[in-house]
This record gives sequence, C-alpha cells and structure tokens, in this order.
Amino acid sequence: MISDYSVVAISGFNMITAPEYLIERLYKLYLKTGHPRKLFIISDTFPGAPGRGLDRIAKLIYERKDEDFIDGTLFPFYGWSESLQKMVREEWFDAYAWSIGIMAYWFREVGSGRPGVLTKVGLYTTADPRLDGTALNEKAMKMRRVKVHLINIDSQEYLLYTAPKPQFGLIRATTADEMGNLSLEDEAAYGTVLNIAQTIKAMPNKGINIVQVLRIARYGSLNPKDVEVPGPLIDYVVVSPREYHWQSSSFDYDPMVSGKIIPPLSREHIIQSELNHRKIIARRVLLELLELLKKSGRQIIVNLGVGIPATVADVAVEEEVQDLIVLTVESGTWGGKPLYGADFGASIGPFAIVSVPDQFTMYEGGIIDAASLGFMQVDRYGNVNSFIMPSRIPGPGGFPAIAVGSPQIFFAGEFTAGDKKIEVNNGKISILKDGEIIKFVNQVYKIGCSGKILTKSNKNALFVTERAVFQKVEDGIELKEIAPGIDLEKDILGKMEFKPIIRKEPDIMDPRIFNSKRMGLKEEALEAIKR
Repeated sequence: MISDYSVVAISGFNMITAPEYLIERLYKLYLKTGHPRKLFIISDTFPGAPGRGLDRIAKLIYERKDEDFIDGTLFPFYGWSESLQKMVREEWFDAYAWSIGIMAYWFREVGSGRPGVLTKVGLYTTADPRLDGTALNEKAMKMRRVKVHLINIDSQEYLLYTAPKPQFGLIRATTADEMGNLSLEDEAAYGTVLNIAQTIKAMPNKGINIVQVLRIARYGSLNPKDVEVPGPLIDYVVVSPREYHWQSSSFDYDPMVSGKIIPPLSREHIIQSELNHRKIIARRVLLELLELLKKSGRQIIVNLGVGIPATVADVAVEEEVQDLIVLTVESGTWGGKPLYGADFGASIGPFAIVSVPDQFTMYEGGIIDAASLGFMQVDRYGNVNSFIMPSRIPGPGGFPAIAVGSPQIFFAGEFTAGDKKIEVNNGKISILKDGEIIKFVNQVYKIGCSGKILTKSNKNALFVTERAVFQKVEDGIELKEIAPGIDLEKDILGKMEFKPIIRKEPDIMDPRIFNSKRMGLKEEALEAIKR
C-alpha cells in the first residue's frame, strides 16, 4: 500500500508504542522488491532503541550504503541511532528536529485541519528561522521541506511549525477488536497514537492507518472507555509476534509499568545507591525541589529530563518523598519511579498516564512547578546547548518546550565531559582526573534554550554540577555555591572559557549531599505539607 516518495508517520517513544514488526516488514519488502523507496519518515519521538526498531534498520542501511530507502526525516530524538546520526551528518538526506511537544501538537493540529503549531517555543534558538529553522544539515537548510515561520501577532513574535502531511500511519496498540477499535492496556504509555491516526485521516487527502497489535478481540468485548483509537480510523490490523512487541527496550512486559499494579513501597524495598559525583548532582537538585515544596506547602509537579536529571527519581524514592514531589516524564507518566537509559519514558508504578500532547500542555503552559533538564554546553549569556554537537546529534527531545514553560528550571549535568575520575570521601570531592572537554564555554555550538528568554520570562534557572552551582542572572551566570574539597581557581575557573559573575564568596554546598547516609528529607517534606 505504501508507495515511493510517501510521507510516513511512525509512532514510538523509544520502544514504547513503536510498531517494530511493521518497521521490519516494511524494510524487508523494500529489500525484496526495491519498493517503497525514498520515504520521508516522521515520528513523535523515535521508534526504536539501540539495536531495535528503526535503529536496527538504519544500521543495515548504513552498512549497505543504500541511500534509496530514506529520503528525509523529522524526529525529536536521534540519540539512540548512531547510524542515523552518521547519515544526517554525511548529508544522505534532509533531516530536521522538533521538540517532542511541538511534534505531538503538530499531529493534533494537522488532524484538526490547521496548518501547523503556533507557539513561542524555539524563539532565539536553533529552531528559529533566523538561525537554523530546525534543519540538522546543509541539505535541509537548502530544501526547507520542513518550515518554521516567524509570525508577528499584536507585536509579539511567534513561530509556526509546518511539515508535509503524512499519507500513511504505522502505529501500535495492544488489542484490536473485529471493527479495529484499539486499546493500549499493556503499553507503558499512550504516546501520540490517536493523534497520528487523526492526522492520517484528516482532509484534504485522507491516508491509510496500519496498526500493529498483540491480539484480536471479539467486537463489543472492549470497554468503550478503554478504546484509545476508534476502529473506523484504522484500515489494516497486523498481529505481531511477541518478540517485536516489547513494552520497553529491556523488558517484554511488566504489569507495574502498564499501570495494572502500583507496587507498595516499604523501607525494605528501597535500595540505597552508591554515592558518586552523579548522585551528588541529583541530590542537590532534590534539595532545590524540597525548598520549592516548603514554599508551596503542597505537592509539587516536576518534570525530569534524560541523563542525570532522570536519576533524581532514584534519590527521591530513596528519600521517600516521591509522593510529595510528583515526578512526571514526557511520555505521559505521573508518579512512580521513572526509568532511564533506553527505557526512559516508562515508569514503575505510575498513578496516572496521559497522552503526550496532554502532558506537554502541562509543561508548555507552566502548569508544572519545576523541571530538571540536562545540558551539553552553557555559555556566558546563559544560553544552553542540550542536543547537538559536530560529532553528535541526539536531538532536542522534550527540552525546548519544557524549558520555555517550566517556572523553575534546574539544569543538571557534570561540570566537564570526557574521561574523568572523581571520588567522594569524608564529605568532600576529590578530582583525581578531570574531563578534557569544557562545557562552560564562551559561546554554545547551538542554542537549545535561550538565555534571553530565561531573563525575559524572569525564570529561576540554576545550573547544578557536582562541584559548583550557578544561577542565571540578567547579565550572565553567577557562581553561588562550590562543593567541599574543590579549589575555586583550579577546579572551576580554570575549567571554564569565561569567568562567571562572582559577587561574594560562594557558599559551600549542603554537607548532607556528600554523606553516604540518606539526607532525611521525608520529615522535612511532611512538615512542610502539614503547615
């Protein structure tokens, strides 16, 4: 059914809702017949994980040096596929990257008959058409198949994101009944499955939806409230072998991930992780969240990004405050223990799961209280590069929309990059070997979050590392704290391309962070709620 030069939308937040079997069959058909070829592929995040889904296909394509299957891509995330990143850098095709939130909204907007997404997300960043306009390579800069338009409304600047409407949708659910009604009861999240199906069926050219499921049910046996996608939107149903329908990257099925069971939490089940410099960063972020809880006097809602920010969840569980500091993930999960790595997006024991566009309403609208996001580079102006370097193109993920919307942002990351050896002993940090890559630079390679926007929106933005804490101020970034055992000149200023603002002697970071025992935050958090 899929013809050459088609635009194909594929669902997938990593392996969550990724139709791995359909992706495999599509590529095998191409290898057998030479068709379909020259496909422009769009995904709500990335349909795969290292060695699985689209990454496996990308590896085969790169090994074969076959440039005919993929003609272009629009993804929020490329990080799981080194082969796909190589193809982008080597200009095999035009490639673009939008935030997950923009991508999810785009499916909803195009499904509603509108031209695209109108938003302030991306202003003064690499998404802005005055810079890269979301293009990842020179071929994309020239072709501009995907466009971002700068629009002025009542003297306010906005961006309008537009892209080709897909004719085919490859999506995934758990069960389809005989009418094609779809339920996602075993999936880790809802993703953007419904919105992709709507986009395909929207005017002016109605396309074809093909869904991968685990099982077929009798018509009428699904509870109407469990139906995520109504059957009349679906054209073809394909039953997948179990091995192509895992819940997440590293496991087949866990009822605690699909929301069927919320496990009890007791002290016996809490495993205290090793104290290292990454945990120190996570602990410092959690202390900031605790202060926010104290000010609010209620539960707070928090987003955790990939990388070190995701490990804040481990520390929150260890300190038994995860029910007061409610952790959410871009995939749509609320509460529980978010997983990380290639399993990012799945959570153990969430108490609620919503769709991705609904989740990003929480983020972009500032409904959440705070977010912790990672960073690759920070410059003297407070600009943050979160997703692209000359040798790596992970993609923006959910970062841009969350950074714009969240009232408080705690950027979290290691102070330097590269091979390093850092020990934590006797309440102090010892840097035995430092990373050779400087992350605090004069000017970031690409802007993922604009320091200008952070200042203009008057956000509380901190940069938390294992050895220092900085705050975004109007005229740059200010050094606020250093870790015990750290030499200011040698370990901080000597490892930065610019000198931060230092108005007074920096405070010493909370000593509890550097102690192997739990910090004892539960009592403080409960006391704050009682007040």
